Amino acid sequence: MTVALMWEARAAQGRGGELLAWVREQRLAAEPLRRETFRAPQDRVLVITWWDAPYAAEVPELPEPDAELVTRAVHRWRFEAVTDG
Repeated sequence: MTVALMWEARAAQGRGGELLAWVREQRLAAEPLRRETFRAPQDRVLVITWWDAPYAAEVPELPEPDAELVTRAVHRWRFEAVTDG
């Protein structure tokens, strides 16, 4: 089974570049199957990691950045892959 973790944060005003740099520096305790980083308007940063694990498995997650770097707590979601058919 594949589980995907989504991590999304909104940077403090004008600090989107700093948040993106911070995210790119973060290393996880284990390597996911895949890791992608995205950015969007309003200084938002999104990271999706894919793991070969059951839905409820404990897998490494990105931490919370320093409170001064973001406007709110990080949003996190977990999804499991489904097959068409």
